[in-house]
Amino acid sequence: MLFTPGSDEIYQEALTLHARHKGKLEIRSKVPLKTKHDLSLAYTPGVAEVCREIARDRNLAYKYTLKANTIAIVTDGSAVLGLGNIGGYAAIPVMEGKAILFKEFAGIDAFPICFENYETDIVDQIKNIAPVFGGINLEDIAAPKCFEVEDALQEIGIPVMHDDQHGTAIVVLAALLNACKVTNKKFEDLNIVICGAGAAGFAITRLLKCIGYNPNVCTMVHEIIVCDTQGTIFRGREGLYKNKYKFIVGEETNRPALSGKLEDAMIGADVVIGVSAPNIITEDMVRSMNRDAIVFAMANPVPEIWPDRAKNAGAAVVGTGRSDFPNQINNVLAFPGIFRGALDARATRITDEMKIAAAHAIARCVPKPQRERIMPNILDKDVTRAVAKAVAEAAEQCGCSRHL
Repeated sequence: MLFTPGSDEIYQEALTLHARHKGKLEIRSKVPLKTKHDLSLAYTPGVAEVCREIARDRNLAYKYTLKANTIAIVTDGSAVLGLGNIGGYAAIPVMEGKAILFKEFAGIDAFPICFENYETDIVDQIKNIAPVFGGINLEDIAAPKCFEVEDALQEIGIPVMHDDQHGTAIVVLAALLNACKVTNKKFEDLNIVICGAGAAGFAITRLLKCIGYNPNVCTMVHEIIVCDTQGTIFRGREGLYKNKYKFIVGEETNRPALSGKLEDAMIGADVVIGVSAPNIITEDMVRSMNRDAIVFAMANPVPEIWPDRAKNAGAAVVGTGRSDFPNQINNVLAFPGIFRGALDARATRITDEMKIAAAHAIARCVPKPQRERIMPNILDKDVTRAVAKAVAEAAEQCGCSRHL
């Protein structure tokens, strides 16, 4: 049975589930504690020798502790789902949900770390808890703070990734690679409009700027135009300097410096990627695009345009973030495998090469893309394994892996 957005049934069922289990996570021991000998091995006195070994070489934490397979899911609760700045307490259920996805798809132990106050500088606090974790998944942190936090944590020696940015960008790239195969469009000829200049829009822009079919060759798309609530972003737009990241977008995209609204930008476009707000793309706007247009309307739960309307207006391939339509473009295809591969490689960071490898791995999981199937099933665990392998190999190749 499918539940529509706002359905009282699904919300009540979710409340009942969470109340019955008191959340979705628990911690279990991997070793027995039935005898005094068991206790001597797992705790005192035996554990002291393990501590001495790690004090001698901190990298041995990967050999002797949970660090080798544990991710922190960190949020400040400032941009949770479509609920906005609801704070750390209210963010716990979402972070728990992310944790069980890590476990189910990649076998990774993940734990929610929810900070309460958006105004808090969480960078130093994350650095201070980093020793116990093999990686940090930043989640549901509002822009532009999410950019600043991620940038500040890149040198802490473990992979840090803001999934709302890069997980989204990776699955969009995978979807676009296969959509191009279906429509016989060349990646380097694409004119792309990105609707939304927040965390996802910024990351998608940066990743699509220089990545084509060959992950080892830099191939630029022809043009990208990014739109926010004020219209197109272009170099010299009044007030753009107030936001560092929109300023970067203005410098790196929209070479003709097209001004105007979203509908102006979409005229003659091959692709529109929506990571913004419900119902802001009309059928007339899709009709103004090039033939065999590609429309990714990813606002959730209500997309920028409903798939049937986009198809009626001539779109050849339509994707959304929803599970009840074809071509679901969802981060769960990316983040479990990315962190699995990063942990397996003992990576010190997640590089662009690793993200690109992940996107191509996802795309390859659909050997013969069709208009109604450009993405693999999000429940297919083979996707996670393929992504993990590709990411670990990319980490080796780019020199950021670390082995004992």
